[in-house]
Amino acid sequence: MTTPFHDTLSAHGLELTREVTRTLQINVGRLCDLACRHCHLDAGPGRREIMTPATMAAVIAFATRHRFAVIDITGGAPELVPGIEELLRELAPVTGQLMLRTNLTALMAPEQAELLELIIDLKVTLVASFPSTNARQADAQRGAGISDRSVTMLQQLNARGYGQPDSGLLLHLVANPGGAFLPDDQAAAERRFKQEAQRRFGIVFNQLFTFANMPLGRFRSWLEKSGNEADYLQRLQAAFNPCTVAGLMCRSLLSVDWDGRLYDCDFNLAAELPLGNKPQTIFDQTAPPPAGTTIATGEHCYACTAGSGFT
Repeated sequence: MTTPFHDTLSAHGLELTREVTRTLQINVGRLCDLACRHCHLDAGPGRREIMTPATMAAVIAFATRHRFAVIDITGGAPELVPGIEELLRELAPVTGQLMLRTNLTALMAPEQAELLELIIDLKVTLVASFPSTNARQADAQRGAGISDRSVTMLQQLNARGYGQPDSGLLLHLVANPGGAFLPDDQAAAERRFKQEAQRRFGIVFNQLFTFANMPLGRFRSWLEKSGNEADYLQRLQAAFNPCTVAGLMCRSLLSVDWDGRLYDCDFNLAAELPLGNKPQTIFDQTAPPPAGTTIATGEHCYACTAGSGFT
């Protein structure tokens, strides 16, 4: 049984409180064309929760008033949500960096051609899930044939300038382990990934981020069914690194869900732990949460503080 996360913080003389909120993360829904085993949201083709135009309008108004340094759009597969084009157009002028998280395959359909042109025109930073340069490992995590399709999309993005030096089109990759173990050292993994991606596929990208899988959603269900739950949670707790706490993304991020509810991060969103443990929505939020506000925590927070952490 794991020690409550707040007790571990206290044992190290630490508190998890907010700094100035610089990033607005927008989860536009659970709809996705894939059903990846590691998904902390249990997103997939059968999910119908998507952000409505009214909620998008409230998000745009909030972002316009407060001018976040970074706006990060995630899902699900954000590309599949009706109105995503207008959301991107409205948010691009009011932030220093507009990011879109993509599983790559959702961008491949012919009907997404106009969206891709818009993304390029707005110079949206793409953060793409690409768990492994080994097709067998990647397909085991995401589905048969998905690795080849992802490689094709990355090659197309490279051809349009993404990931290329001095293009202004940033392409970052995210890799999660294929099972109940921790990721490799990020710097070493990035060097290896860049070498393998270039050698095998001719793919270039800017940065690689390696994150531990969250014991939430579909991955939590897999842990339970496979008998790995207890061992994995203990492994995460044993890898707790107090040095990660100061740089955790939840300290400077505000997450808004498809229905307008607010959270400290996308993982608390998945765990249904509301912002500061107090239910709030984008419709009645007049300002970002102030510095010093306590952040809601749960056992999944050990995944953010294991090794190099989510920073």
